[in-house]
Amino acid sequence: MLNDDTGKCLIIDPACQSVREENILENYINENKLLAVGMVNTHFHVDHIIGNNFICHTFNLKPQCHKSSKMFWETAAEFGSAFGLKVENLIIPSDFVSEGDKISYGNSSVEVLYTPGHADGSICLVNHAERYVIAGDVLFRDSIGRTDLPTGNFNVLYQSITNKLFTLPDDYTVYPGHGPETSIGYEKINNPFLH
Repeated sequence: MLNDDTGKCLIIDPACQSVREENILENYINENKLLAVGMVNTHFHVDHIIGNNFICHTFNLKPQCHKSSKMFWETAAEFGSAFGLKVENLIIPSDFVSEGDKISYGNSSVEVLYTPGHADGSICLVNHAERYVIAGDVLFRDSIGRTDLPTGNFNVLYQSITNKLFTLPDDYTVYPGHGPETSIGYEKINNPFLH
């Protein structure tokens, strides 16, 4: 979740898998007097969208994503069951983002980069003012997104990282969808999958 000093926030990849996790997120927003003004999915793998319906209903929001994620929302129930996650009556996105779009919250915004390879529809979100990237499952510390799932492609992912993310300044912090933060500069030098 991103927020600025206006108190408006943008929810990204709500991964709530239980009522307890839903309560933690809702309480955090309420206790900090934040106003949720948007929700975006970096991609539509089930572990990144399992909390979408809760967020949509609780905060009266609609999911935003890249339209190339269509196959994944059409098969979310099947993918969920394969991973032991129950996905029912998923709210289908109707608000799509594309390369170069700006998603605003308060006085802040993030820029959309289209970065497929881990999954069709994968995007990263860049905040140039604060010099960071929300990388979804595209880039991790010392690793990259897996490419053995449907629509995964190592060559496409490699191009997304090297042609999009690695054109950003080295000091940009990278916040992956899983695991510890890293930086563009660190990954350029150290990532074993990209050399």
